[in-house]
Amino acid sequence: MAREKKRIVSGRTMQLSIECEDRPGTLARLTRIIGRAKANIVAISCAPVGVLGTLHVVVDDVDRVKKILNREGVSYTEQEVLRVEMPNLPGSLGEFAEKLTKQDVNITTAYGSASRGSKRATVIFKVSDLEKAASIR
Repeated sequence: MAREKKRIVSGRTMQLSIECEDRPGTLARLTRIIGRAKANIVAISCAPVGVLGTLHVVVDDVDRVKKILNREGVSYTEQEVLRVEMPNLPGSLGEFAEKLTKQDVNITTAYGSASRGSKRATVIFKVSDLEKAASIR
């Protein structure tokens, strides 16, 4: 059982990135559009740069979300990223990051979360070598 808690599950997934205005209501509008696609948001990150911002989102049905974004006239880009599910325990993220370091894989972006009391955390990584990173457990 203790071994299961330490288990790392990783794989490639698509991230959609949407450049948008940094103003009230933007996140609400974009996430309502995603909700209308009946897709669940697995991970989300947004950050402003001046008057603009970028929303990065990983969803459970990227094709449905892309269709509705296209229909709504919302432009986006796609990037393949690493999705990692790891134990929600102190040091787990550091241990995984160290494994990437030992394989000479650079982390260029990372975001993630876990609910209080949850046994698992989800972290999204944009890395320098996705193929190598996806094989790390």
